Amino acid sequence: MKSVPNFNVYFFKTARGAYPVKEFILLQEKSTVLKITKTIEYLETGGPFLKLPYAKKIESSLYELRIQGKEAIRIFYAKVGNCYYLLHAFKKKTQKTPRKEIETAIDRLRELS
Repeated sequence: MKSVPNFNVYFFKTARGAYPVKEFILLQEKSTVLKITKTIEYLETGGPFLKLPYAKKIESSLYELRIQGKEAIRIFYAKVGNCYYLLHAFKKKTQKTPRKEIETAIDRLRELS
């Protein structure tokens, strides 16, 4: 039996109408897309209760979804009102998350506020 989502999760939409996270996901291998989709479903059902290894707090209102596999994928998200927005996604290649990736997510979060 499939669990019913408790929390609304949306893809961030740019002013030009693009969905950067959705576009990133569609460029991945099928097995990676399935892992990403499953992790997003965890966010839909777990919301603020989702913890490691699937989610981690980055800054005050910024979190990351953590997808492990052949490659480490990170999707930054934030809660705005009663909804979660997937802001930015990238392939993590170093131990430390590059500041540039965090700044991209923060800039998109500002656009939502």
